[in-house]
Amino acid sequence: MPTHSPSHRYSTSQPSVIQWLLDSDPSIRWQVLRDLTDAPADEVAAERARIATEGAGARLLALQAPDGRWGGAAWNRGWDSTMHVLSLLREMGLDPASDAARRAVGLVRERVTWRGCGPPEADDNPFFAGETEPCINGQVAAAGACFGQDVRGIIERLLGEQLADGGWNCEAPGRSVRSSFNTTICVLEALLEYERPCGASPAVTAARLRGQEYLLERRLFRRRSTGAVIERDRKGGAAWTQFAFPTWWHYDVLRGLDYLRSAGAAPDERVAEAVEWVAAKCDREGRWPLDVQYPGRMLVETDEGQGRPSRWITLRALRVLDWYSSRATPARAGARRARVPPPRDDGLQPPEGLRDRDECGG
Repeated sequence: MPTHSPSHRYSTSQPSVIQWLLDSDPSIRWQVLRDLTDAPADEVAAERARIATEGAGARLLALQAPDGRWGGAAWNRGWDSTMHVLSLLREMGLDPASDAARRAVGLVRERVTWRGCGPPEADDNPFFAGETEPCINGQVAAAGACFGQDVRGIIERLLGEQLADGGWNCEAPGRSVRSSFNTTICVLEALLEYERPCGASPAVTAARLRGQEYLLERRLFRRRSTGAVIERDRKGGAAWTQFAFPTWWHYDVLRGLDYLRSAGAAPDERVAEAVEWVAAKCDREGRWPLDVQYPGRMLVETDEGQGRPSRWITLRALRVLDWYSSRATPARAGARRARVPPPRDDGLQPPEGLRDRDECGG
């Protein structure tokens, strides 16, 4: 597989792709305007405000029960629980200051507990106090921090659960002493969300940067000990080079890169191969497909189906490539512009060595 140094720039803007992205739900449109165009801030804000009243975001909000829950549970093994809906609203960008967000999140805070949804010792915990597994607590804390809730208890617990290699694992300490990419990305997103409204604290920032380094040392999808590509997730069987949205608790290369972009990390040669994976998936029209749709009940559909061009994957891929190009080359004047790689050669093959099937990255 060909690789490029971080100075390589993915280019060839395709306005038709941007227009295709804009011809969509408000939850996508506002992020396209913010991340891929030079739209003024008031236009971005106006588009974001529509999430609460139009499209998928409004439909999700309307499905909340009077007891504050979605799907009758704080958490479940489907994708329709309170935690999953709040996670999706966070991804969509529902404005935390909106009346709709305040009302919905207030119901969760006041009425939802973990009774029947987690270990017995967490039964009486308020929703934003979390339960015991760091992968679940990471998702709860990310949503809670985004929507202005007090998740200090979860954050403190997560800091105490960081493993020696820098990451986290739901199977620690009893069944594993090595970190998990899946758990680590959930916690990293939570710590980053917590830092935004609360400001950086030395302990939180240090923990997040150690966890970030865990991913970078493994080039986002390789085993540190041997350098072999981790082909599939040991726990869930997912391929990390197959992209999903929503990702839920699953790690993939695009999710790892989008976290680094969001965190403002400067790209270096350790992300180059992962960026190549993303670029290679672009079709001849400059779009990316939805590779994976994890089985489970979705309250709203976010794309047109597995295997079809995905606006969510395309949005995330374009802004990752723009981040990689703009941060790895001299600063450009003006607003960020979408960077689309040239259409791929259909004969492009993934790197050799796809043999290692292990969710842990030791």
